[in-house]
Amino acid sequence: MQLLLDVMCGGVVSYLRMCNHDTVYAGDRDLEADGDLLEVARAEDRTLITRDVQLASRADESILLESRDVKDQLAELASAGVELTLAAEPAFCGRCNGPLEDVDRTASTPAYAPTPAEVDIRRCRDCGQYFWRGSHWDRVAETLATLE
Repeated sequence: MQLLLDVMCGGVVSYLRMCNHDTVYAGDRDLEADGDLLEVARAEDRTLITRDVQLASRADESILLESRDVKDQLAELASAGVELTLAAEPAFCGRCNGPLEDVDRTASTPAYAPTPAEVDIRRCRDCGQYFWRGSHWDRVAETLATLE
């Protein structure tokens, strides 16, 4: 799915990206005005996810969330038909939504990342952030498992 989340729904951004949804966050693009959000949603054929009833009613496609709690918002998204299964091969950067690429097993990585010889690592082509399945991945998996 191609999604656009307004600033009231930022807590679920990384979950959606980890489930391989192309997810634009309004805060990352400095989109504040309703008209700007609607324009991007239409121009990029994205489903708008918002807590704003009036904004949702003006969008071509939208999902209206009622809760402020991230876990409850995830449950609402699942009920609305958004697939919330962690991707076997993550495609989108959790930080910027850029495309991920595999890091060669012989490549060097920053000090914060494990060695690619020991763990599968992916790198964002846009922002350079490195990703691997660590404790954060496990916590997200646990949270998503409780939604079933």
